[in-house]
Amino acid sequence: MPADNNNHQKPQSIFWIEVDKIIPNSEQPREYFDQTALSGLAESIRQYGVLQPLVVVRKEKEVPTGTLVEYELIAGERRLRASKIAGLSQIPVIIREDEGEKVRLELAIIENLQREDLNPIEKAKAFKRLIESFKLKHHEVASKLGKSREFVTNSLRILGLPEEMQKGLSMGMINEGHTRPLLMLVNKPEEQLNLYQEIIYRKMSVREAERISRRIAYERAYKKENLPDPETRVLEEKLSDRLGTRVQIEKTGKKGRIYIDFFSEEELRALLDKINEEAAEAEAIAESEAFSSVAPVAVNELAEELTGELEKTLIENPTTPLESEPPEDEDELARNFTI
Repeated sequence: MPADNNNHQKPQSIFWIEVDKIIPNSEQPREYFDQTALSGLAESIRQYGVLQPLVVVRKEKEVPTGTLVEYELIAGERRLRASKIAGLSQIPVIIREDEGEKVRLELAIIENLQREDLNPIEKAKAFKRLIESFKLKHHEVASKLGKSREFVTNSLRILGLPEEMQKGLSMGMINEGHTRPLLMLVNKPEEQLNLYQEIIYRKMSVREAERISRRIAYERAYKKENLPDPETRVLEEKLSDRLGTRVQIEKTGKKGRIYIDFFSEEELRALLDKINEEAAEAEAIAESEAFSSVAPVAVNELAEELTGELEKTLIENPTTPLESEPPEDEDELARNFTI
């Protein structure tokens, strides 16, 4: 066995394993494989071979004829599939110790995320499996992947879309930005479906879809005769943009209420954190503005006092030598000593 290096990590050896002995990873988060892209990768492998080894774990099981050795794939399923298409009999692999189901799932997700191989739905489902199977919190998943908690929470919200829309997102018919306006209509399935179809057929931008979604949400949230005035609608849109969710302002005379949508306990906590951050930032700005409005007055008063003292000294002691040549008039003197 190779000796440990200074970092106590074993050097990774590369082995050539028969393709037929490698079985798919049972925890593989990828569900959709673009056949055109696979064909292109297969052609590249025919010409240049597999340039980066796959990662596998060795599995042994007893069969009537003895011990059967197989290798379960951890990372590199696209390369494995493309190698089969290319007709390779053996491919290079790195064999890792089997560290359990949880580690296999984490490695598969991380490897795919690092290669940006997962579409948004696959990514969201993988996060959900980590949370449900291993009792992880959103921030714990985010920490393992080097992402923010909001990134994980927003990914999971996508799973609230109907199956048809999830499929459209997986196939690239809409992009991840379009999911936000669609999720705003999650309680209005008919309008949600209409907007989804319009996004596809009209090739609608995310900004345009958001405008339509907000308009539908406002019209359904208020009675026609009680629609908010333009100023209130602008405030609602600004708050929605800052908080990343639908905000509704309900006025009763000079008083009123603000309604903020959230879809999970994690998202509620994230919203509260964001509101606290916004409040702290606003308080700091207010303190800064208060100081800036008072400070110039104090500085000017100090400058006038210093200038007056200097003028008095020059009058009482006209022969007092100065370090530099005296100015020609008192106005220039005042300018030179004003702070």
